[in-house]
Amino acid sequence: MLYLLASCIALLLGPLFYRFFSSGTGLQKGLDGFIFVSLGGLVLIHILPELLEHGGFLTIVFVVIGIWGPTLSERVFHRHSEMTHNVTLALGIGGLLLHTITDGGALILAQQSGNSPLLALGIILHRLPVGVAIWWLLKPQIGSRWSMLVLTTMILLTVVGYFAGEQFLSQLSLENTVYLQSFVTGSILHVVLHQPHGQPPSDKLGQFEYQAGIGSLFGIGLLFILLMMDPVGHNHNHSTEHLLDWMHTIAPVLLLSYAVASLRFHFGLSPQDKSLSRRWLQRLLGPEAIIITGLLLGVSFALFQAFAVLLIGAFLTYSKVELTDPHDTKLDSATRFGFGHLVDRSAPWIVLSLILANLIGHPAVPLSSPIVQVTVLLIVFLPMRFCNLGAAVLSLSLAYSGWTTTAVMLPLIAAPIINFAQLKLMNWPQRSMLLVLLFVLLLLVEWLHPQWQQVLHLPNQFNSISLGVVAALFAASLLRLGPRKFMSRLIVRKTKSHEHSHDNDTEHAKEHHH
Repeated sequence: MLYLLASCIALLLGPLFYRFFSSGTGLQKGLDGFIFVSLGGLVLIHILPELLEHGGFLTIVFVVIGIWGPTLSERVFHRHSEMTHNVTLALGIGGLLLHTITDGGALILAQQSGNSPLLALGIILHRLPVGVAIWWLLKPQIGSRWSMLVLTTMILLTVVGYFAGEQFLSQLSLENTVYLQSFVTGSILHVVLHQPHGQPPSDKLGQFEYQAGIGSLFGIGLLFILLMMDPVGHNHNHSTEHLLDWMHTIAPVLLLSYAVASLRFHFGLSPQDKSLSRRWLQRLLGPEAIIITGLLLGVSFALFQAFAVLLIGAFLTYSKVELTDPHDTKLDSATRFGFGHLVDRSAPWIVLSLILANLIGHPAVPLSSPIVQVTVLLIVFLPMRFCNLGAAVLSLSLAYSGWTTTAVMLPLIAAPIINFAQLKLMNWPQRSMLLVLLFVLLLLVEWLHPQWQQVLHLPNQFNSISLGVVAALFAASLLRLGPRKFMSRLIVRKTKSHEHSHDNDTEHAKEHHH
């Protein structure tokens, strides 16, 4: 009973947090950063893998519909965008309400003999960002009274989940509601990503992004604690362990890649190079990305990547195709370029690649066919423009997840160029020739069938230290940019502000320039 009471109090802390953090613009941005990271991460790292465990690949389809469906509806029905937003918000809140019932049931498991008290603590802690998010999302929309009613309902549903019999809970189990929960999970992500209240009026210049970064670091800290505790006690430790293993493996090689980037900048190979061929070499290969491939996937993969990238780069240079999203910032310090500017541009992609591989590489997502795997990856690539380091991390993660050689090679040679923004800068003959070239290269990969193998093996202690350094670099990037600008670099195309009748988000739309 004590666990139940504590979990309800955790929800009620939401209004207190909101009241304190909304007292100033900087604090409000800090709260926004905390919600953006903690709730978004809770969905991507905790809830979604659990849904995949029960619903398979179709789960991702419903999540994507939940994320993009409201956006498409608003574009089609401009006059009813406010109604669409309200429906999406209601779906997201409904999903969180449904999830509270399972939390109540999980508290029963936490009280059983043999289970660690950390399980109950994890359940209680993960309800803290949920309670704050409910108040953050609803109070500006419907006022304090109705928002408190929603929180009260969540508490009552937690009690129902705690005391309900197994027969009632089985009707609301994941097996019976997995696709509904997947859709509302996408709705939650939609609401969180599009910041329902926009920029605070006094922060049009983004001067409080540092505070937003501080809030996001607190959110990351909470997520880390929850991951260590396996909060709901379900069997998704597999994905968590893989995610941590990948991070430890990648960290030292990533630091080496940033150091090499600094060196090549020092010796004159910069993104502002006048030579189109050298700019394409940097866009496709770095060449620091080949270090990740060579040390963690093997020499054969690195050689083929170099061959394919040089061939594609030569074609694009000969065709005089310009690069989308050029580096606008001019730097005169090699260290600032490698460990500052390049970290800002690559960190979101590395985080995204790890999360993507953790989802589409999940054992419950049986994508064994090379054709299906390649198709899924191409669909992922088209809306965004991967950087070469992020693509290398994605390939490595897919290799560790058991994907086919062809699918593992695809991000290395195609991720930075197969996207809508870059394809718009080509004419139809150029696009067709590029696709033919990629098809031939993939056939060659299938024929050669190189085997990946990790060349570099370092002590765990060194990997952990390296991971700490990489985490510090990424944290510094978060503090410089703020979480929303940090993640906005994932979308290269400029978009109109996501209004929902809140027309003060244009500054973020202008920042889509990874």
